[in-house]
Amino acid sequence: MSLTVPKALLEKAQQGTVEDEEFVSCIRDSLPYAWGMVERLAKELEASGAPSAQNLEVPPDERSWGEVFRLVGSDSMRGAVQRHFGVRLAFQNCCRVGLFRPDATAEYEEFISPRAQLLNQKPELLNC
Repeated sequence: MSLTVPKALLEKAQQGTVEDEEFVSCIRDSLPYAWGMVERLAKELEASGAPSAQNLEVPPDERSWGEVFRLVGSDSMRGAVQRHFGVRLAFQNCCRVGLFRPDATAEYEEFISPRAQLLNQKPELLNC
């Protein structure tokens, strides 16, 4: 299961629309490692003024890896996180997640390019 959904939120979803902040709260509570990584990157991006901030830390365990995969693998979760932080989120592998300012098009396009994906490959990450 991707998220631990409180009963009240599930009932609200069954009846109609769920607000982004309610969904974001569910993501934050269900995926604490992945949320913390994205939140840290968002703070780094804001403080640095750079076009992007990228995670290079290897998740400490299988559970953490799974959280990252679930967050970036879900269009709805990724979209809610992007809207919440006002960024574009990109993913190369479990150790390489990038947050980009909305106007950092060239940097984003480079990050998601086949070239960047190939250059990011390392034998120790073969099964990540």
